Amino acid sequence: MPHKPSRPAQPAKPGESQALLHPRNRHQGRYDFPKLIASSPELGEFVILNPYGKQSIDFANPEAVRVFNRALLRQLYGIAHWDIPPGYLCPPIPGRADYVHGLADLLAAENGGAIPRGKAIRALDIGTGASCIYPLLGHSDYGWGFLGADIDDTALASARTIIQANGLSEAIELRQQQQRGQIFKGLLQEGERFELTLCNPPFHASAEEAASGSRRKWKNLGKLDPARKLPVLNFGGQSAELWCTGGEASFLKRMVNESAGVASQVLWFSSLVSKASNVSTTEALLKKVGAVDVRSVAMAQGNKQSRFLAWTFHTPEQRATWLRERSAG
Repeated sequence: MPHKPSRPAQPAKPGESQALLHPRNRHQGRYDFPKLIASSPELGEFVILNPYGKQSIDFANPEAVRVFNRALLRQLYGIAHWDIPPGYLCPPIPGRADYVHGLADLLAAENGGAIPRGKAIRALDIGTGASCIYPLLGHSDYGWGFLGADIDDTALASARTIIQANGLSEAIELRQQQQRGQIFKGLLQEGERFELTLCNPPFHASAEEAASGSRRKWKNLGKLDPARKLPVLNFGGQSAELWCTGGEASFLKRMVNESAGVASQVLWFSSLVSKASNVSTTEALLKKVGAVDVRSVAMAQGNKQSRFLAWTFHTPEQRATWLRERSAG
């Protein structure tokens, strides 16, 4: 039976790092804006006072979010150089970090409660994007080695610049998926193995749906002003990051089917699932393709609830042996 832990979401005040984050998440409590500004002075021009009279930023402003992310990565993770091209997805870091920590817990459960650390543990980031966010967080927190994959030339060029500027070329490798419409096929090389895969799949089914979602976000943020020109999305995003034919459900179906074909090369597959209704249908498909264990892990940041699905084709005994051998090697 799938394991479904849950944590009830509670509201967090604007400007605070979100409540109910994973205990190891570095984004606990209120952001220290004076420290952030001290390390990243450019953030100062974007700081505002929220309705509670506390310092925050305008999270509907893509430039503010980009500079804020840079400051967080510099102060909390030691990432001295980080930037992304205009219009590319600028991820909310606390939630992305929670996903990484949840996967670390998954590995620890197979390893006597100890989180496996170091470059011997390899993770495959599907759709690493221009931000390269999962490799940066996973390597910073656990020392894991990463392969970041993407189909977009510009995104990979941006990720490569970040990796090289921070001296991480030995820890993080990049590879282009040449076959559009495929996920693992044509990407994994013969004989290579990964303990984890991560993915933040496209949510929308079309560009029009993505644009509509952007307008809803702005309205919910209370920023919908007819005189103000709206960005594509408040966090940016290119077409491959935001939508694909059939949306998230279709992408997850492809991922599940392809994962069965490379089952021997991956210990745990995983993906974020934005739409709760996609969980049960994906779990049913995983059962059909022979997954041995499926986990639906709930995450909550403030009012937002999310989750990731993780699945494996290996028995508990095989998983424990895999990690022992990897650690010994």
